[in-house]
Formats: sequence, C-alpha cells, structure tokens
Amino acid sequence: MKVMILAAGRGERMRPLTDTVPKPLLVAGLQPLIGWHLQHLRHAGFRDVVINTAHLGERIEAALGTGESYGLRIAYSHEGANAEEALETAGGIKTALPLLCEHDEPFLVVNGDVFCDYPFARAHTIAEQMDDAAAWLVMVPNPAQHAGGDFGLNSGLLTTAEPTRHTFTFSGIGVYRASFFSNVPLRTKFKMRPLLDAAIAQGNLRGELYTGRWEDIGTPERLAALNQSLASAP
Repeated sequence: MKVMILAAGRGERMRPLTDTVPKPLLVAGLQPLIGWHLQHLRHAGFRDVVINTAHLGERIEAALGTGESYGLRIAYSHEGANAEEALETAGGIKTALPLLCEHDEPFLVVNGDVFCDYPFARAHTIAEQMDDAAAWLVMVPNPAQHAGGDFGLNSGLLTTAEPTRHTFTFSGIGVYRASFFSNVPLRTKFKMRPLLDAAIAQGNLRGELYTGRWEDIGTPERLAALNQSLASAP
C-alpha cells in the first residue's frame, strides 16, 4: 500500500514563514513537519511515499531526496514551479495516481501540514473494510478554530453538517481508491469538497472518529505552540 503526502500548498496563513520555506519543511521539535509523517509512516510499515510539490517544491526534494535517510522510497509529483500552479487536493491526487496505484487498490493520503499520532498502520485494515466505498475519511473532534466542523458521522457513514447533527472535522487523513477521482480532469485545479459531497449524497462515503493527538499547524502561533509542547515533552 502506498501513501501520498500533500505538500504543494502555499501556506498563506503561515506567511511570512512560507515566503522562503515550504510549509511542510517548517521545523517542529527539531525536525520538519513532514519529517514526523515520514518517521511515523516508516514505523507503520510503509515504504513507498509520493509527495506532490509546487511552491518551493525544489527545496522539498532537496531536503528529502529519495527518502533513503528515512528508510523510505519517495517519488515526486511535480505540479508546477509556484503556488499558482498547484492543482488543489483532488487535482493533485488525480495527477499523482500513476505513482500511487496500478488499478483501483486503496492508498493512504495525509496532509503535510498537520501533526498527529494517528496509527497509520490502521490504513491497511481500513483498506480491507472499504467494500464498495471509494473513500474513507478520518475525522477528529472540532478544534477551536473550526468549531462548526465539516461533516456528521452516523454508523460509519459521513453525513452533511446540519444544526441538529453533531459534527466533526476532516483530519486530512483518508484512504481512497483511484475510482473516487474518475471524474476529475487530469492536471486541472480541482477541490476535494465536491467529490466528498457527491459521495455523501450517494450514501457511500465512509469514515471514523479519531480522538488522539491531532493539530492543524496552520498559523505561526500554532507552530510556536507545537514547538513549545514538543520541547517540554519527556
């Protein structure tokens, strides 16, 4: 099973830090954010990682290389030389599909700008339990900066967010099949939300709730708080 780390975004809310450093390479606890993912993925048994790049992508590839120092094999899906050429989440995954799967076998996708202790090895179990579903999202309790959440969760199925329904936030971690992106044009900017809404309408978007550590490192203040937390950890 392969995994994709999304790393092409500009990180506007992280400016000015991301003017010169791609967001996944911002340091947290003496290593880059993306380094924590690579370390955890290696320990979870993954070996093949695909990383998409755009903004300052050459710096990501220069820093991580082939992945040998992490005990991994890294391939890169280059979307362009700058932020304007990034293809959004669905467009980026669609373009990277030839590197992720040969047919319709499941693969794991992780946002490069979150910090978590999610047990990535669980993705193998999810892949076995997906049945006819083409996507399975990991949800988390709503953080303070996103109190309204994204979706409801009812008996393993994602639902629309409604005032009368408890909601959760999409963690940026999910297991997908290539068929989930069949209607996405190749090398075209395409957001993920329309695909998720369509799957919910069809009643086949599956998910689960994770209540362990998860942080969206979306601002310099949150990055500083994470660094302080890691520095005080045993």
